[in-house]
Amino acid sequence: MPTTPGLAESESLATPVAQPERVAAQAPSRRLRGVLSLHDFESAARRHLPAPLFGYVSGSVEDRHSEADNRAAFSQYGFRTRVLVDVSARRQDVEIFGQRYRSPVGIAPMGITALTAYRGDIVLARAAQAAGVPCIMSGSSLIRLEEVMDAAPGTWFQAYLPGDAAQIGALIDRVAAAGVETLVLTADTPVTANRENNVRTGFSTPLKPSLALAWQGVTHPRWLCGTFLRTLLRHGMPHFENNYATRGAPILSRHVMRDLSERGYVDWSHAAQIRRRWRGVLVLKGILAAEDARRAREIGIDGVIVSNHGGRQLDGAVSPLRVLPEIMQEAGSMTVMLDSGVRRGTDALKAMALGARCVFAGRPFNYAAAVAGEAGVRHALRLMHDEIARNMGMLGITSLAQLDESFLVRLDQAR
Repeated sequence: MPTTPGLAESESLATPVAQPERVAAQAPSRRLRGVLSLHDFESAARRHLPAPLFGYVSGSVEDRHSEADNRAAFSQYGFRTRVLVDVSARRQDVEIFGQRYRSPVGIAPMGITALTAYRGDIVLARAAQAAGVPCIMSGSSLIRLEEVMDAAPGTWFQAYLPGDAAQIGALIDRVAAAGVETLVLTADTPVTANRENNVRTGFSTPLKPSLALAWQGVTHPRWLCGTFLRTLLRHGMPHFENNYATRGAPILSRHVMRDLSERGYVDWSHAAQIRRRWRGVLVLKGILAAEDARRAREIGIDGVIVSNHGGRQLDGAVSPLRVLPEIMQEAGSMTVMLDSGVRRGTDALKAMALGARCVFAGRPFNYAAAVAGEAGVRHALRLMHDEIARNMGMLGITSLAQLDESFLVRLDQAR
């Protein structure tokens, strides 16, 4: 049986996985040889991307307390290891909604990735498919959902609820017709966040033509020629393609305003309406309270993603890792997943020890796509896969199913 990229022969999977395309492991290109962890992609992307685009991807809200706490929460747990265990054969595959994936780290939904990387949504989805991990396509994307699903069947789709019942129904029908099987509803965006960083870096949606924006393009020629001009020549001006059943605003316009109407009226009845209409797997993203997990379970939601939107919505919102145990108590049979702040294989293992089935990361994979396209994303996924494989050996486990809270120590309680 051929091995999965980044696995030793003894670590290859013995069971089928979702999207069984297999690729030979390749040595990283010269551009990627110095990239040894997900953190390393950020500095490379800072050099490559125009300041407004890098600021949009990297930024969070206000004083960035939530973003910082997402990382701090992981550092407050230490591991208890088990020694003298035969760990020569380790496997990190996980089953999610009846599909088996090769690794528990997936790609979170991110908007406008086709502007930071050429055909970014397709690049992310294809890299995830090749690695055998889940990928969630953003509703705020610039490539039609149908194109992405053709390129990488099995990709999940994330939606923001549009303005009224008719628009909701039309969008759900379009998503179903595209062949999506897993629909992710983002629930933590009832009002527009205070993204001061966007103002400071000159980012807006749509982008407004200006001398400053033109200068950013000229001074970042690899991005200008390899992403923006290449997209214009081959595919025309990018538009927001998937917020609604119909095409949205162009990404670059002096006068057109993207519809960012607040969703403050959206409540649990809308989620229940979608649950009745959607026949596939339904996931609710943005859960931070056990009470919300209970309500999601009661209306038939299949899974939740515990998330504070990467610190991009409410500054001061608690880190998902801190509330994961209480959410697990109310989850019942729902699949519980987590994002926000995941950067290392140890982060994934800590979340899974507390009950998460898998985790998602966003910004680092966006940076990887910007810097080196699909090869960059594959490299990033391989780094995470290999970190988990090594860490499992150090922990003394051969399967992720063996993880539980007994492997963790709260460092603030250990003194």
